[in-house]
Amino acid sequence: MAMKNPYSQYKQNSVMTASPQELTLMLYNGALKFLKQAMLFIDEKKIEKSHNSIVRTQDILVEFMSTVDQNYEVGKNLFSLYEYMNYRLGEADMEKDKEKVEEIYSMIEELRDTWKQAMEKVKKGQA
Repeated sequence: MAMKNPYSQYKQNSVMTASPQELTLMLYNGALKFLKQAMLFIDEKKIEKSHNSIVRTQDILVEFMSTVDQNYEVGKNLFSLYEYMNYRLGEADMEKDKEKVEEIYSMIEELRDTWKQAMEKVKKGQA
């Protein structure tokens, strides 16, 4: 039986013990990581790798779309935003358009930063 490397074990434990809020933050960070990779691979003309990185980001957006509560206006707006980003990434993937990837990167970065600030405010309110 092969042992997992310590980093893989740590990452798995982090995900398994994370709160839903922390998991959302992890997904935003993952999306940003994949978009950075996609931009690099587009620059390097590594078509398949850029495609895979964009698809991984789209998978995260689809996960967000499937879990957002659309019973409220903010949820409907957030769903539309995720849907737009997913569509633009599809275009970016087909055209290998780094500028479209950068556009989505900045949008997700803003969402991530806002989410992080909200988490910090909630923690302060509970302390």
